[in-house]
Amino acid sequence: MESIYKKLVSVIIPTFNRAWALKTAIDSVLAQTHDEIEIIVIDDGSTDTTPDLLAGYGNQIQVFVQKNRGVSAARNFGIKRSHGEFIALLDSDDAWERDKISCQINFFDQNPDALICQTEEIWIRRGRRVNPKVKHQKPSGMIFEPSLYLCLVSPSAVMIRKKLFELKGGFNEDFPVCEDYDLWLRIAIDTPIFLIDKPCTIKHGGHEDQLSAHHSQDKYRIASIVGLIQSGSLSREQELMAASVLEKKCWIYGNGCLKRGRTEEGQYYLGLYESLVGKNL
Repeated sequence: MESIYKKLVSVIIPTFNRAWALKTAIDSVLAQTHDEIEIIVIDDGSTDTTPDLLAGYGNQIQVFVQKNRGVSAARNFGIKRSHGEFIALLDSDDAWERDKISCQINFFDQNPDALICQTEEIWIRRGRRVNPKVKHQKPSGMIFEPSLYLCLVSPSAVMIRKKLFELKGGFNEDFPVCEDYDLWLRIAIDTPIFLIDKPCTIKHGGHEDQLSAHHSQDKYRIASIVGLIQSGSLSREQELMAASVLEKKCWIYGNGCLKRGRTEEGQYYLGLYESLVGKNL
């Protein structure tokens, strides 16, 4: 049987107007100690110097260009065009330590039934290293319940067997943010998401073009939970967990809308829990 170390890892990098950070991301992949890698960059309609930067890499990377459709569409596009048994995602403002891919391939070699794992991260915010809060500490294994409250899986830290996307689908292209929260929840229903307790991913934050700074994340987390409940894919216990978190998020977001003068929207979310699940649980 061929060693798993010889199997191809497809690295998917979506980018939009991030020439200032993209080179660091790509170079960190080219520096990996594991050499069976294909790099797929999806330029999501950049209008800065991104095309010139990408052209400089020649045949070291594959580049696809699409009209600006968002990070979910860009990732899904890249995954469909990948050839590897394993998919590794990398946001264009993040980077990897040199042994990130080797570390995860070794994990899959030792755990052949595993479908997804992530590494620990080094957090850099506005150029300074910071420590994650307790609530951001990553669990390992069956993480559905804690993942309902906030996203505990980082796209740049995961490696996924490609067949998992065939089982669970891709990223929700209707979500401008929290598309990862939505996918990890769909996976975590019945699939363990393992943590490698080693900081192999360098996550940058605090810059102005972060999508999460321009959209309400709870609005899309609510939509994700509603979709899960309506899908019928949850166990009774999971449905109760999801409904409890949904109630809290609807209350917080609805009242937040009222305070900001968005009365109709606020009333909608305050009534959403009862209209969808409150009468049935």
